[in-house]
Amino acid sequence: MTTTLGRTANRALTPGLPARLALTPTTMLVGRLDGAWWPRSRDLAVELPTLAEALEGHWGHITRVLVNPGRWPVVPHKVAVTGRLLHVGWFTEQDPDKIILLSSTTGRCDLLVIPPKTEPASATRLMTAAALPGSTLTAGSLMSDEAATGRRMREARSSEDVWESEGGAAPAPRSHPAAHPVVGARMIPLPGRTRR
Repeated sequence: MTTTLGRTANRALTPGLPARLALTPTTMLVGRLDGAWWPRSRDLAVELPTLAEALEGHWGHITRVLVNPGRWPVVPHKVAVTGRLLHVGWFTEQDPDKIILLSSTTGRCDLLVIPPKTEPASATRLMTAAALPGSTLTAGSLMSDEAATGRRMREARSSEDVWESEGGAAPAPRSHPAAHPVVGARMIPLPGRTRR
């Protein structure tokens, strides 16, 4: 169960939990995203240390983070990460569904940010899509596509639930198509047979 609290999350809720992260495998194919991150809250001061530590082996020391403030209730200027400070900046022009991490050794890492309250199945689809090597999809387009997929799945479940609640069931298999005339079809008498 994921809990998101008002403006800041209680630091006691997330200690020791690993970052929920999917990274693009190292290939020659360069895409728009380097993976996805699924934080447990909207509190950057709580979430960024875990993310930076998880990325350290792959991307080196993360020194700066850039976010869109529209998705984060509070954007701190600095966050403590294992004996050092991580500088945090924001740009309203940046895709709100993306976080940019800068490393002094490796360069730039762009991650899709999956909202904390996202259903696990949806988060799994988003993480998989964001980690595809060479993908040209942006963070915003992935979120839009997933929202449409989620709507279609809810509508399908809703239709199925109504059908089941009204006593609906799959029709019994027919012995032969001609044995059951189609309603509204015009009957054509066959030669040598009379119509009843």
